[in-house]
Amino acid sequence: MTRANFAFCGAELAAVYVLTESGDELRLAEVVGDRGGTYGLPAVVALGGRSPATDAYRAGRPLWLSPAELAAYVSTDTRGVSPVGAGTLPPKFSLGALPLGHGATQVGCLVVAGEMADGFDADRRSLLELYADQVTAGLESVPARVVGRAGPRAHPGPTLVPLHSGAFTLTLDSGLMEADARVLELLGIAPEDFDGRVETLLACAVPDDIPALMAVVEPGRLSSSGEQLAFRIRRPGGELRWLGLRCRLRLGADGMPERVLGVVADAVYLRPTDDEVAIVQGLSARLAGATTVRDVSRTVVETLRRPLDASRIAVAEVESDRLLVTVLDPPEPDAWPGVWQTEWRSEWPDASVHSLPTLGSALRDGHMSLWPPGADLEPGLLGIGPGGLAVVPLPADGRLVGVCLVGWDAEHEFTPEERSLLTAVAGLLGSALRRAHALDAGHELARMLQRSLLPRKLPVLPGGVAVARYLPATAGLEVGGDWYDVIPLGDAHVALVIGDVQGHSAAAATIMGQMRTAVRAYAVEGHPPDVVVSRANRLLVGMETDLFATCLYVDLDMEEGIAIFVRAGHLPPLLRHPDGTTEELVVEGGPPLGVLAETEFSMTEAGLVPGTLLTLLTDGLVESARLPLEDGMQQVSEALAASDPSDIGRVADELLGTADGRDDDVAVLLLRYDGTRVRPLRTHWTVWRLSNAVLHARRFAGRTLRSWGLTDEVDMALLVVSELVTNAIAHTQGEVGLDLTLSSERLRIAVNDTSPRSPVKPADVDWEATGGRGLLIVEATTAAWGSVPLSGGKQVWAEIDVSGGGRG
Repeated sequence: MTRANFAFCGAELAAVYVLTESGDELRLAEVVGDRGGTYGLPAVVALGGRSPATDAYRAGRPLWLSPAELAAYVSTDTRGVSPVGAGTLPPKFSLGALPLGHGATQVGCLVVAGEMADGFDADRRSLLELYADQVTAGLESVPARVVGRAGPRAHPGPTLVPLHSGAFTLTLDSGLMEADARVLELLGIAPEDFDGRVETLLACAVPDDIPALMAVVEPGRLSSSGEQLAFRIRRPGGELRWLGLRCRLRLGADGMPERVLGVVADAVYLRPTDDEVAIVQGLSARLAGATTVRDVSRTVVETLRRPLDASRIAVAEVESDRLLVTVLDPPEPDAWPGVWQTEWRSEWPDASVHSLPTLGSALRDGHMSLWPPGADLEPGLLGIGPGGLAVVPLPADGRLVGVCLVGWDAEHEFTPEERSLLTAVAGLLGSALRRAHALDAGHELARMLQRSLLPRKLPVLPGGVAVARYLPATAGLEVGGDWYDVIPLGDAHVALVIGDVQGHSAAAATIMGQMRTAVRAYAVEGHPPDVVVSRANRLLVGMETDLFATCLYVDLDMEEGIAIFVRAGHLPPLLRHPDGTTEELVVEGGPPLGVLAETEFSMTEAGLVPGTLLTLLTDGLVESARLPLEDGMQQVSEALAASDPSDIGRVADELLGTADGRDDDVAVLLLRYDGTRVRPLRTHWTVWRLSNAVLHARRFAGRTLRSWGLTDEVDMALLVVSELVTNAIAHTQGEVGLDLTLSSERLRIAVNDTSPRSPVKPADVDWEATGGRGLLIVEATTAAWGSVPLSGGKQVWAEIDVSGGGRG
């Protein structure tokens, strides 16, 4: 079809007027089907003047003129000049002027004309309005500096008006379709081969695009305002062609959906260039060798970074209403909005789609969304691309598997080549993610099991910050046995544990879970570090398993900075001092757990000053078939020396940055020791089992509290001391100890005894009885109280609020 015989839905002429840079004129950019200039359309019309194009543009809605209405319109021009053109209008000549774009995004006006005695009917008007939307899409893809400066185009080449376009009507109750010859020509179907079934047309589409095409006509998806979709077809000769589809729903007299009107046009602005084809072909080849989700994501980022010149690229999988982030580029946390920093830096990186409603809406639509500079977006998206943002859903097998976000800092104008490249990459990336996810199923199972066995979050510590990272092995599909834990203990102590069970199997993971639970239980009971490790060793020996485990246990006094280390066949810890120097701490070691039942484990003491970074790790980070242990430890030491301990989470991420392709699990536990600003006052008293033991305990407590500057709380504290010591003397045997601790806010009174039985508060007290009220009195006079098990006994404690009192 040539421009001379252009015709569409009764229109024999189509002219595109575009808004000039000055914003006060519409300039004729292209005209087709003009019969050699018979109609003489004006080259420029003032936006404030009177013409069908300017009237429709200002009103923001189509203007339809029948022959009689057009004649009246021309005759009312006060200047005596035809607002349509200088030529003579043929008889029965009808005209339509349709604005291109909507509201603030209007870019021009489309004028169509044809010999229609009664004007354009309702169906033709709807189809021409859809056709105008196709023109708008093509016009938006052409740089503004190219359009409308050189006057109407008369030369061969890409056209603003889709010459290859056709219309169809789909009857919903019967499923029959009427398509004109131009639709069939676009799809490469001979008219005699078309059977009126929509399935025949769908068979021409690329398989990846068929689900989106079918979804367009699903109940509830279409509206009377229209839908749009770009899709690909494979013509009989093998040529791949981009087509644009726009649909509109027609309702019957009863208000029910009756027909679908559609326009199909050749979307030349989506055709890839030779460079884009080379990029897509190269990406396809590289994705074929990517076996993990992270490999797929990084491959796409590396491919798109240079041609798009983007500031940020993110790839995430979509699972239910969560975004599982696989790659953020650049990797620096401060390069991303706060919501992405928070979610990304968590133990298990994911984000809720509900926190980004605009993104959620784009994903529900399933189509690529391009947001220009200054778009009204929530901060979590606007911060990714203040100069422009592309949201590219990633489809595979008829469902959405992920999303790619591309953002620019500087003002960015989306070119047709970029649209084409992103659309082509979306299908490749979606299929590659689905394939990698299937290959990653074993790793995902390992991650899920690991998440259930490892602590989800680490506790908040007074005087320090702890973070941990864990990565399962990428070689093989078995579950590993690395574990870590942070256990708050009494008296401002904390236990740090890291370990590794031999092998990769469900048995190793089971042993790992049991060992972590056992070490935590022994530590909370109050055993010394060597006893904790020794009991865990005997427990593993008693399990009669062939597996053994290594372990490094640290008891750290957060107030004094004194750390006690016990090492059982594990790697030694690394210390980064405040001045940046790093050392491998020499810790006397013992055999791994589970080897010898009767083994003594030595303790090594070291002092930490505020600002020290303590690093515990497993051998998966520093040793592999390609990396000797000594070299790996040296690399980690150098990375620690060059790190900024003020952001300890980032330090942990940097340590894992070179752990790709690992054949073993990796666990890292870091603690930055800051020290406490105010050290509590502590003292201990051994209660003698005498007839007046309570009296001596009260005298000791009174002298101590007065020396600490407490006055108002003394009477209450002595009452609590009396009750707790009396219970210990009366109901237990062996040694009884009294501990007093004063912090800036509370006084803690603790009584230790050798009975493991916890005290029980009476449910009903006979007030004529001489006993049984002690714990009720303690509960009524203190801010909190409780009981914790200790090695060979228990501790009953109570706390009194002294935040308003003084301290000497």
